[in-house]
Amino acid sequence: MTAAKQFQIPDENTKNYGVLLNKKDDLQVVEIPLPTAGEGEVQLQVKATGICGSDIHLWKHGEIGIFPVTQPQLLGHESAGIVTAVGEGVTSLRVGDRVAIEAGIPCSKCAQCMAGRYHLCPVVVFKSTPPYDGLLAKYCTHPARWVHKIPDNVSFEQGALLEPLSVAISAIERSGATFGRSLLITGAGPIGLIVLAVAKATGISPVVITDVQPSRLEYAKEMGADYTYQVDPKKPDYEAAKEIRDLVGGEGTEYTLECTGIESSFRTAIMATRDAGVCCLVGVGKNDQSLPVNNFAMREVDIKGLFRYHHTYPRAIALMASGKLNIDHLITHKFDIMDALKAFNTAADYSTGAIKVQITN
Repeated sequence: MTAAKQFQIPDENTKNYGVLLNKKDDLQVVEIPLPTAGEGEVQLQVKATGICGSDIHLWKHGEIGIFPVTQPQLLGHESAGIVTAVGEGVTSLRVGDRVAIEAGIPCSKCAQCMAGRYHLCPVVVFKSTPPYDGLLAKYCTHPARWVHKIPDNVSFEQGALLEPLSVAISAIERSGATFGRSLLITGAGPIGLIVLAVAKATGISPVVITDVQPSRLEYAKEMGADYTYQVDPKKPDYEAAKEIRDLVGGEGTEYTLECTGIESSFRTAIMATRDAGVCCLVGVGKNDQSLPVNNFAMREVDIKGLFRYHHTYPRAIALMASGKLNIDHLITHKFDIMDALKAFNTAADYSTGAIKVQITN
């Protein structure tokens, strides 16, 4: 797929618009100042931005995990675009370069950054995580160091998928799942489905995926899931776990990635994991949850957490450009930025069949 290079270098007459969350349930498209690239920064025309589940959660609940909305802020962190200006000292990029934006900006000086775990930087500025503005605007600025060139055969829409793809790559690596090993994915939302795509591309097998919606499970089956399991919210978690374990011979899966953040799903995920296996929490849910401690402790199931990603963008770009990973079909809806409210309502409404909704410019 060849992406067009059309872009507009802004001038004094150019109007900039952004998608602003004023507070819980108060989302607007507003005119905002046109930013100027400072030292080490680039100015970008944002061409495509995916709506993440965290954006919906911030809009509907006024918080995500441990981060409450404390002031008006722009949303969005899954973005790709074109460089429209470069700031002083920037030599790695030039006007017209097509890029994906890595949303986290670490300090690059602390112990975590120096150890390579820059995603755990205690002062990281992650776009759209309160209190920081996101990338859902016609134009934005970003440090050149955290902007990645994408080849012509990667579209802007694909470039915006690189952020959730990075989460999926990081999740699989964090769990340790490898070729020929079994994996359970709880939740067939965008992240769960992209995890499924990466798992199949890397030879992880068999793969089991769960969800409450039959349509999502059918979609997962078409993507190559070996087994699907429809969750009945009324069924006790231990019964669901047993039925999932029985799908793979009764022992459960060696690795599990919990992609919903929902307490009942996390409990089921733990109990469905094989003895001495690994269960990694990918989804973000309530800060405090009740877990079956003796179940995992006495079976030596390792519980891990995942927070975003690090060093994934170059590999994600290479994987996308190779054509060996096709996740374009997950983009079910596209809206112009001026119709962003329609986009958010579509993404939040299960009846629309939306998987990944993108906002384009």
